[in-house]
Amino acid sequence: MELSADPDLQPILFGLFLSMYLVTVLGNLLILLAVSSDSHLHTPMYFFLSNLSLIDICFSSTIVPKMIMDILTQSRVISYVGCLTQMSLFIIFACMDDFLLTVMAYDRFVAICHPLHYPVIMSPRLCGFLVLVSFLVSLFDSQLHNLIILQFTHFKDSKISNFFCDPSQLLNLTCSDTFSNNIVKYTIGAFYGLFPLSGILFSYYKIVSSILRIQSSGGKYKAFSTCGSHLAVVCLFYGTAFGVYLGSAVSHSPRKGVLASVMYTAVTPMLNPFIYSLRNRDIKSALRRMHSRTA
Repeated sequence: MELSADPDLQPILFGLFLSMYLVTVLGNLLILLAVSSDSHLHTPMYFFLSNLSLIDICFSSTIVPKMIMDILTQSRVISYVGCLTQMSLFIIFACMDDFLLTVMAYDRFVAICHPLHYPVIMSPRLCGFLVLVSFLVSLFDSQLHNLIILQFTHFKDSKISNFFCDPSQLLNLTCSDTFSNNIVKYTIGAFYGLFPLSGILFSYYKIVSSILRIQSSGGKYKAFSTCGSHLAVVCLFYGTAFGVYLGSAVSHSPRKGVLASVMYTAVTPMLNPFIYSLRNRDIKSALRRMHSRTA
């Protein structure tokens, strides 16, 4: 589905999404460069942040370049193999985003609630293991969708009510039984959505409980400030994601689903670097030091 049928809007949409994509890539690359080049940031928290930035680049690159080309060429066609590839990569990177945010919440929980044991608990081996598990679980979800959809090969001239190969849209094409389709979607969504969210909420429940026991207001502010960026990204990620899927469940308007998907696939990865760079003193200091070295 096209974002707009108005021909006068096509150059504006092309320039807008091209600019958003370039900002997304450059912003997340800056985070990666800052973390890798500054020894002060070689900690578990920034190790996970650099992985999140890399995933955001990959996630945006899976969706936005194809959308930009469709706007430029006025083509609305994708091949069967290309559609499955896009869906598979979309699921992998979206799930990794999800699980990395959960891992980062656990990291903040250990740092604030068990500060003396933090270096031992969050060892480099555990950090690497958590990222690897996030990737393997995401890969499993992607292959599970592929196994379901590959059972149905009659996709010639099918219409997808979105600007990319949304997994829920492909399940709608393959499952004539609406009840079976909903069972599959909500079972997968419950495990890959509610389970990580429950981990984040539990971690922040423990974090807030520990912070409230701190006597000094300065200590409370410092503890809250270390979680502020992550909490803002969590709210942005889950707010847009739930907006897409709850909105599609309540309203059957394809246009509203498309607009919500733009927020989820293009806007959120673009805003993450700004949130971490503007709300995080360590990142701002690292960027200043990197700029002074290059200057």
